[in-house]
Amino acid sequence: MGGFFGVVSRKNEDCCFDLFFGTDYHSHLGTRRAGMAVYGENGFNRSIHNIENAPFRTKFDRDVQEIKGTMGIGCISDYEPQPLIVRSHHGTYAITTVSRINNTDELVKTIFNNGSSHFLEMSGGDINPTELVAALINQKENLIEGIKYALDSIDGSLTLLLLTEKGIYAARDKYGRTPLAVGQKDDAYCLAFEDFSYRNLGYTDLKELGPGEIDVITPEGIKILMPAGDKMKICTFLWVYYGYPSSSYEGISVEKMRYNCGKALAKRDNVKPDIVAGVPDSGTAHAVGYSNESGIPFSRPFIKYTPTWPRSFMPTIQSKRDLIAKMKLLPVHDLIKGKSLLLIDDSIVRGTQLRETTEFLYKNGAKEVHIRPACPPLVYGCKYLNFSRSKSEMDLITRRVIAKLEGTETPSEEVLKSYTDPDSEKYATMIEEIRKQLNFTTLQFNRLDDMLEAVGIPAENLCTYCWNGEE
Repeated sequence: MGGFFGVVSRKNEDCCFDLFFGTDYHSHLGTRRAGMAVYGENGFNRSIHNIENAPFRTKFDRDVQEIKGTMGIGCISDYEPQPLIVRSHHGTYAITTVSRINNTDELVKTIFNNGSSHFLEMSGGDINPTELVAALINQKENLIEGIKYALDSIDGSLTLLLLTEKGIYAARDKYGRTPLAVGQKDDAYCLAFEDFSYRNLGYTDLKELGPGEIDVITPEGIKILMPAGDKMKICTFLWVYYGYPSSSYEGISVEKMRYNCGKALAKRDNVKPDIVAGVPDSGTAHAVGYSNESGIPFSRPFIKYTPTWPRSFMPTIQSKRDLIAKMKLLPVHDLIKGKSLLLIDDSIVRGTQLRETTEFLYKNGAKEVHIRPACPPLVYGCKYLNFSRSKSEMDLITRRVIAKLEGTETPSEEVLKSYTDPDSEKYATMIEEIRKQLNFTTLQFNRLDDMLEAVGIPAENLCTYCWNGEE
């Protein structure tokens, strides 16, 4: 998905130490590209590296010793190279985004019709989404109007940081689908996707931007340029999976929400396994919540080896992802052999990795493997975040099963909706078919109503599209 960090020095001091570590704290959000751009006495300076085979700090250690600036932005990206430095009628600026743009072709056509001449293609032939956002901004006479135009024009989502000679413009997605927090300390302000990223650097919480809010942060202070809208649709999956455990969004702790999910799963369950375990790492907190509520001991029957293995979704070839995911898991035989295990994972997407994990546990002597995903079945591909680079909803195991049960890959919306109702017969049939295909002893998903209650903010402020198709 991607994340970002920005710093504005309040005392004309170098910001690169904070920028380096604040950006690095977002490394869990992307695996392909990273970059930093700063502004100082020598103008703009930028560095971008490929981080597919080495962590952020390794690639940028030399850069942080060499570049200097009093203001800067940095990003971890799951896709495009950024930040970009753009020269336009607004002057020179650097820009980084977290975005999902579904109407790229339409926007490009409009920009060409307005007189722009070209876009640079990336290696895969796609247009860099951050370059497209900059082109949209440049359609207007000033940056404020341009940023608002970009927010309003994009079908999908957009949150951004834009660095100028005077400060950083910050804009949150018009429906608040992704977060943007501001921190402060005596000598600096910072902006971040993840609020935990600045606390060890001495910053304290100042504010969160609201949906569609545009602010400018300068050494003199923070000014709201466009007030927040009244409609919020923040991604619920931030709490379930994306967010780092120490993060909070809209004042709600990721770790606490995951405990609440596990607690809800336990309340509706009737199996009595020997131990409860989380699929590392995103299932662990859910499993602790389940264990605390049920009284069934929490344990770790397998460990993920993380010092040198890349994240399992990083390779572009699915078979390689699956192989790496399998190779990272190391069994603890004494906690597996002859045991009935209940595993909690954040979700089931394709199902491949969890099936292989289950087979791995059976081969190591497990008697039973009960699976409890922490969220409901994913029935719709996300339109708002780059949850995956999948091009088809048929990559979802739910959609493959529904196609098998219905005899078509294109069931009506009414039929699809019936599979999202946990009290329907079609839902039960789908779950049983998934269980059989993935070879689980039992399978029970978290309910949508329980999951939303686990978050604890009004349900109408949460995006649930991937589970029920409702925008």
